[in-house]
Amino acid sequence: MKNFLFVLSLLITTSSIAQTLTKYEISFDNAIHHEAVVTAEFDNVEDKVLELLMSRSSPGRYALHEFAKNVYNVKAFDSKGNRLTVTRPDPYQWNVSGHDGTVKVSYTLFANRGDGTYSQVDETHAHLNIPATFMFAKGYTQRPIEVTFAVRDDLHWKVATQLKHLEGNTYYAPDMQYFMDSPTEISNYSERSFAVASNGKKHTINFVLHHKGTEQELDGYFEKVKKIVLQEMNVYGELPDYDFGDYTFLVCYMPNVAGDGMEHRNSTSITGTRSLANGGMEKNIGTVSHEYFHSWNVERIRPMSLEPFDFERVNMSGELWFAEGFTSYYSDLILCRAGIISQEEYIDNLASELNYVWNSPARNYFDPVEMSDHAPFVDAARSVDPVNWENTFISYYSYGSVLGLALDLSLRNLDGNRNLDDFMKIVWKTYGKTGIPYTVKDLEFLLNEYAGNGFGTNFFNDYIFDSKMPDYKSLLASVGVAFDQLHTNEAYLGVHLNFNSGRCFVSSNPFEGGPAYMAGLDKGDELIAIDDKLFSGALNVEEFLSQFTPGQTVKVIFKRFGETKETALTFGADPSYTTSINEKAAKKESNKRNSWLAPR
Repeated sequence: MKNFLFVLSLLITTSSIAQTLTKYEISFDNAIHHEAVVTAEFDNVEDKVLELLMSRSSPGRYALHEFAKNVYNVKAFDSKGNRLTVTRPDPYQWNVSGHDGTVKVSYTLFANRGDGTYSQVDETHAHLNIPATFMFAKGYTQRPIEVTFAVRDDLHWKVATQLKHLEGNTYYAPDMQYFMDSPTEISNYSERSFAVASNGKKHTINFVLHHKGTEQELDGYFEKVKKIVLQEMNVYGELPDYDFGDYTFLVCYMPNVAGDGMEHRNSTSITGTRSLANGGMEKNIGTVSHEYFHSWNVERIRPMSLEPFDFERVNMSGELWFAEGFTSYYSDLILCRAGIISQEEYIDNLASELNYVWNSPARNYFDPVEMSDHAPFVDAARSVDPVNWENTFISYYSYGSVLGLALDLSLRNLDGNRNLDDFMKIVWKTYGKTGIPYTVKDLEFLLNEYAGNGFGTNFFNDYIFDSKMPDYKSLLASVGVAFDQLHTNEAYLGVHLNFNSGRCFVSSNPFEGGPAYMAGLDKGDELIAIDDKLFSGALNVEEFLSQFTPGQTVKVIFKRFGETKETALTFGADPSYTTSINEKAAKKESNKRNSWLAPR
């Protein structure tokens, strides 16, 4: 269970902290070359051989990540300073033998990717994802942990983390699971905080920002963050009981990081290269909305398949369409309710994910549960061999998001008294507050209880355990939203093209059954001419394709592997939909839309 006895951890006294601890220290003297030096001390070691490991996975990520590759200069000593023998039984592990019950290990870490999975050390900050930074001892993961960050005073660094503060730059975690789930930003950051009352308790929401912008920009952005927090609290009716009373946004908008967002139990790590200036607030804020929603959904409303999280292997879950997908549905919805985007913007944006899921051939192969099972291959996973994702995979973020939309509108159409917010409250009270992990069948059972016998079963049989599509046209019409195909008179190829300097290449696998697929075109082909019209004279792809019509059969000349080839292609009609507010909708539908999108 993700709640792993935090009530007890909050009662820990100074004397009980003095029990056998695992102690870490990390320093950054060579930050300019992206190196950190880590030392760890393990006392009262009962095993003759102490097994030290680097994680191969990270909380919130579901693929393998080989953090051990950036660890070197490993040395181990006993309590008297005697050098110990270190061997490598596999690439991820170091075995230490000959100790006297104490093992002190040191190593150098190279870290230069600032995102939610990896760590980055440079002269601007130490951005630490704990699994990418610290070894752990197999068999000793239940011990409490004390970690000291030797910050660079010359760089005016400070520590921000969800770890419990002890003194100075020393922090505490009740066990390895919590430690590994505690990203840390060390930099000359700015901070804002506000208090939120919930269930008779005061919770502090901290917003830590490492950026190059102004304090005024931060103030404006923080006002948006506060609105998001309050609107998301209204979905569930209360805040989670944060373990040490605080929740912390660890945000880094710097040119040296990679864009990412990663949820954690009492914090989130958010990175991006866009500053808050020149539209950056609007472009960055969606990740804030998504990650904070996770403090309920996935951090506490926890899939059984992710418990306990295994740091030695990949973690697969068939519930990600709900954990990530329903969170994605609420990400933009909350922005609308908070007044950060307009109703018109929100409605217009719905079309993108609907088109992606609706028109994907991948639904012929996998349902949402099975798409979720693919996370180890796609969630920031690394591979060099080509894949056929255009035809076999739909992101569980998007798939779950459009199903969250369908469920919300379907519930609102039952009797006017049901909606997804209230269903999420039930899931929260049943599984989130209690710390009981759930399964897909548990969600189906709760939906039947909430919406009536048969409703949940039908929804899950059609859309979760199968790949049917809800009737979005009627669902959206019920809230005064038009769902139309407005471009059916435009020629459609069924493939993505990359057009540059008069040359045009097929840049994706063709969609199965589409015009390019049926014509035998493939990724990497260079298109020379269509119907004897050369691409070299075109300004862009859209302008070039506007010469043709759906149903028209043309000759295509292309190059593949250095050879010029020819094929016949019949254009299809653009299958994409648009979403827009129906200005002619009846008052009933308009009122339902306002009830759905208005602030809570």
